[in-house]
Amino acid sequence: MTKIVALAIAAGTLAALGSPALAQQTKNTAEANFVDRSGTENGRAHLTAANDGVLFEVEVSGLTPRKWVALHIHETGTCDPGGGHESAGGHFNPDGKKHGFVAADGPHAGDLPNQYVAEDGVLRAQIYSTMVRLDDAERGIRGRALIVHAGSDDYRTDPAGGAGDRLACAVIK
Repeated sequence: MTKIVALAIAAGTLAALGSPALAQQTKNTAEANFVDRSGTENGRAHLTAANDGVLFEVEVSGLTPRKWVALHIHETGTCDPGGGHESAGGHFNPDGKKHGFVAADGPHAGDLPNQYVAEDGVLRAQIYSTMVRLDDAERGIRGRALIVHAGSDDYRTDPAGGAGDRLACAVIK
């Protein structure tokens, strides 16, 4: 009986908050479901807006174990596995910079650090970027794509750091 009362109170509290509170939560978070090159779902990302950037919590499976791979934000929110996820376009780059953290005129806003794939073939990461926002403004990434590449990013070669094929793609919603 106590659990039912607690659930009723919680439901009443949410109802009292009304849609502005729920809209604020939706505005401050986003989800992205990864699909591999065969179109099979193989992971997800949860994004949370903060005062000066976005926190990414990412988990993608079915990758080559014990390897560093590139993870980037791409400009177009389309994941076409039949075309090797090329539909996601290039890196998100609203400032017209060169690719890479060590490039003289870099980085792209969509450049993120390499991530390690564990023994079980799963990439698990928490990344924070101050170069993007979770809105629809100039640096906004909602509606864009996250891409996991086959290789690591060298942080300097334009346009994509020599990271190789696009193994997994997720649209940020």
